[in-house]
Amino acid sequence: MRLVTVILLMLTLSAAPMALAQRQWEEMESELVVTDRGDNGDVLDITVKDGYVYVTTSKPVTVKIFSILGQLISQKTIQPGTSRTRITARGIYILKVGSVTRRITI
Repeated sequence: MRLVTVILLMLTLSAAPMALAQRQWEEMESELVVTDRGDNGDVLDITVKDGYVYVTTSKPVTVKIFSILGQLISQKTIQPGTSRTRITARGIYILKVGSVTRRITI
């Protein structure tokens, strides 16, 4: 009985990142708010609200989202301005925007 439960749990956890990888980033209209500066001088604002991750940047930057286990969920180079993506599964994620890394909670 325990073995079946463990196997089902492992299958559920391994399927979640694949479902999340299908999410796309969208560009948004918004004013730039300065909250952080990366090592390269890139200016960015990171906001998590209602299952969306919003990233506002002053120049093109690569954004990566990882599960807490280190699995890559999403990767995209976004343009200056505000972009967002939706994460449907609740949990803790690692967000890397250029040279800035943050822990986010959905």
